[in-house]
Amino acid sequence: MPPNPFQLKKEMTTRGLELLGAFVPVALSDPSSHNPGTEVAVKTAKLMMNAGYSNAFIVLSDDNGKDPVRTQNAGRVKPEMGMDKTQWENFASGANEIARKVRQETGLRTVFHHHCAGFIETYAEVTTLMKMTDPSLLGLCLDTGHLKFGGGNPLMALEEFPDRIWHVHYKDCHPGIAEKSVESGWDYITSVQNGIFCELGKGEIDFAEITNVLRISDYNGWIVVEQDILPGMGSPKECALNNREYLRSIGL
Repeated sequence: MPPNPFQLKKEMTTRGLELLGAFVPVALSDPSSHNPGTEVAVKTAKLMMNAGYSNAFIVLSDDNGKDPVRTQNAGRVKPEMGMDKTQWENFASGANEIARKVRQETGLRTVFHHHCAGFIETYAEVTTLMKMTDPSLLGLCLDTGHLKFGGGNPLMALEEFPDRIWHVHYKDCHPGIAEKSVESGWDYITSVQNGIFCELGKGEIDFAEITNVLRISDYNGWIVVEQDILPGMGSPKECALNNREYLRSIGL
């Protein structure tokens, strides 16, 4: 996207689009990444703010896919594959500091996106990060597909973190492909290439109930539909149309 705020606004407006956020991956367990990560996040937030998108989010995440053990074992992570105490402290302090600087310099909020093939994948890891970070600074980007593939329950997250969920990604997860991924020892990319994140309604996530819970909780943010279509997997447009029809079927 254009790095000039005027051009960015023009390109969005011409297409009838709204800019909701920008993904910023940072290897937060490594303290040497904190300053460079903060610079990118603040620069990105200023671009969105100056283009008129003052309600957009910085979507902060681990630098996913870089740790070979986590990438190889996405969807079946064991506790011993996680971070040690020092790494956890670095991770949480880095996330807090980036969110603080973004808020101070731009007024924009930051959400953390848990993600398979990164250090925050399992439900336990998401819970730990939420407990170790400032609820006034860092929200949670709830991604239903990544949480499910990582062994978690999106509905449980909605109940446990109602005040931390500031942004939502609707992504489905195919149980048969998840099972085959475990049996075959696929890495993260191979699982995606085989369709682990299928079209909405073709996996095991109950989006109707999730939508109902969001309504009851008066969630007033955006829901972003994510469909991972790598080259050779199919037609992104066709998948988007199918997802749109599925959402209509559950009242969205």
